[in-house]
Amino acid sequence: MFNFAPDIGIDLGTASVLVYVRGRGIVLREPSVVAINKDTGRIIAVGTEARRMLGRTPGNIVATRPLREGVIADFDVTEKMLRYFITKVGARRYLFRPRIMVCIPADVTGVEERAVRQAAIQAGARQAYVIEEPMAAALGAGLDVSQASGSMVVDIGGGTTDVAVLSLGGIVCANSVKVGGDKFDEAIVRYVRREFNLLIGERTAEEVKLEVGTAYPRRAQERSVSIRGRDVMTGLPRAVEVSTIQIWEAIQEPLQAVLDVVKNVLERTPAELAADLVDKGIILTGGGALLHGLDHLITQETGLPAILADDPISCVAIGTGRALSMLNYLPRPRKENRVM
Repeated sequence: MFNFAPDIGIDLGTASVLVYVRGRGIVLREPSVVAINKDTGRIIAVGTEARRMLGRTPGNIVATRPLREGVIADFDVTEKMLRYFITKVGARRYLFRPRIMVCIPADVTGVEERAVRQAAIQAGARQAYVIEEPMAAALGAGLDVSQASGSMVVDIGGGTTDVAVLSLGGIVCANSVKVGGDKFDEAIVRYVRREFNLLIGERTAEEVKLEVGTAYPRRAQERSVSIRGRDVMTGLPRAVEVSTIQIWEAIQEPLQAVLDVVKNVLERTPAELAADLVDKGIILTGGGALLHGLDHLITQETGLPAILADDPISCVAIGTGRALSMLNYLPRPRKENRVM
């Protein structure tokens, strides 16, 4: 009897990596961060342990994120990170290596697509496949994309926002923008520096965003939170209070970028499919979709109901796993379907 490893689906995200193993579900969810000793090139930590080191390492150790804006920025480190996660879920115990499906942004180039495949092969895949994030998100959210009826997905990850209208098992029109959770955090960092002359890290900004951030202040309870950082003028530690409204003001630019890409895809959607969306609405997936009030904002701006998926963070990973059982039915990612 052949000892094949189970199929694996990987959501290779800018902020986090989720691994789906067929028959077991989501088995791993860790930050896509790697800590490396610069002197020896040896990896010190990966995932959660490495994330704790961000901004806190000595000079010879650097905690880095090998993916930026949805694509591989450091191939070698990405391959080592994938190898670590594949080993951690137990796939290397088997005689035959697993088949692996990895998600890619909707506007990825051919070179970037090949880099993802190659990284998966070198990390231990027997066969490596890729699937566009909106398709994976739709499958993970439980949408039946095989019907001759339009479905719209907005996947807001750490590095990119991917928007697509799907029908008959394929992507009819799609667009992607390099704006996601990271850009929201960076906007908060800039705002706090500009308004309070205070330097904070992106990790602190993320915590503030989750605690008091909102995309729709009309439905948000006004709250404030104390944040600590380094004073630009004195160089000394200092704390300030920031409110819900202030964080809303801080993230206006990335919020508008997300709305623009949603409207761009809607404007290019064929009339018959657009009519379907009036009833079915827009499905929101990805960690960025959890920003308070984002569904209400999209509904206000588009006139269509925006619905948060049941488990928005896991949708893409679950979809990559499900896609491996549908290889004969899913079209290969097609560049001509993309809206540039």
